[in-house]
Amino acid sequence: MTRLPEPEASTAGGRDMRIVALIGTGHFLSHFYMLCLPPLFLQWRAEFGVSYAMLGLSVALMSATTAVLQTPVGFWVDRWGARPFLIGGTLLMALSVSAMAFAPAFWMILPLAVLSGIGNSVIHPADYAILTGSVNKSFMGRAFALHTFTGNLGFALAPPVIALLLGVMDWRGALLTVGLLGVPVVAAILLQSGVLKDQVKPAKAEEALSSREVLLSRPMLLFFAFFLLSSMAGSGVQAWLVTVLGKLWGTPVLVASGALTGYMVGATCGTLVGGWIADKSKRNLLGMVTVLTLVAMALLLSLGIVPMPEALLPVIAVVAGLALGTSRTPRDVMLKDACPPGQVGKVFGFVSAGLPLGSAITPVPMGMLIDLGYPGLVLPVVAGLLGLSLLCAGSAKGSAAAARAEVVQAV
Repeated sequence: MTRLPEPEASTAGGRDMRIVALIGTGHFLSHFYMLCLPPLFLQWRAEFGVSYAMLGLSVALMSATTAVLQTPVGFWVDRWGARPFLIGGTLLMALSVSAMAFAPAFWMILPLAVLSGIGNSVIHPADYAILTGSVNKSFMGRAFALHTFTGNLGFALAPPVIALLLGVMDWRGALLTVGLLGVPVVAAILLQSGVLKDQVKPAKAEEALSSREVLLSRPMLLFFAFFLLSSMAGSGVQAWLVTVLGKLWGTPVLVASGALTGYMVGATCGTLVGGWIADKSKRNLLGMVTVLTLVAMALLLSLGIVPMPEALLPVIAVVAGLALGTSRTPRDVMLKDACPPGQVGKVFGFVSAGLPLGSAITPVPMGMLIDLGYPGLVLPVVAGLLGLSLLCAGSAKGSAAAARAEVVQAV
């Protein structure tokens, strides 16, 4: 496999940050657009007279389309290169949201949500393929961390930004404004595209497995399970922590919401910490993920088992979120290291599809536990899911190492 020479240290830092800024801005928009529609539901219901179920369908279609198409888009990214898909996907995503501003009836918003989801499906496969091919290895952990951070920031800012825009314009103007934000982002990617390099293609001798065999191999299925179980656990905390604390300890909604906010802030900031650690300590990423996840498990369990002063709840939640967030970037680096050469797009497209799937699975069964009078089981179930994810992580890393050794011997 032919490798590109590493840039000189004097220029590498600035070049890496340019790459991360370009990729991160598109990632921010992809997450922003996913959550920019719910704040408009009340206006849409009043104007179009549709049910809440129909309103929810707009978000569901966008999310489902993104999840379903990530893997096939990953195949195309690996075959034809990431940059055209990144540019086209970002533009389609933005223009679809902009076009919603001109919809005369609600049904027209639904196909536009699907189109936006098609554009959004490009982001993860293309982003990781470009980061892998463009960023210095010594900066890879921080690049992945900043990529995750910008996505989380998009989720966090979408509702308040839309709310602020609705204070000065109608919903059509708000959607048109945020949708057109994607145009200068696409222009910047086009103008700076020379700095974005595709992943290195493998030599023929290194193509030991077909694409189908790669995704259905034991390491990749275990990584998919790792991501899926982690997402299921996180979704359980996000959906039900406020309710569980109220049911178990009579915690006021304001205090419990503060604990949830603390957990989310800790998880978001932890991704940046994890990126720095991943770059400085590459030898035992699995050990780091294991320790951090065990810490988070213990803290989350304590919230559901031990009565605490209200002032302590947000502190425990922040530390639990920080531990989990810090483990996320090493997890992504582990997956990147396990990818066969030239197949980053399809692998990240496939494995990262476990994240929205996990978020969709958990809320209903955990809500049923609360309905049946067992709110005390929710956080133990979350801890159990995290424990299972660790088992998958250990098996995935071991299987990937064995698979690499077989390839080396074959070559």
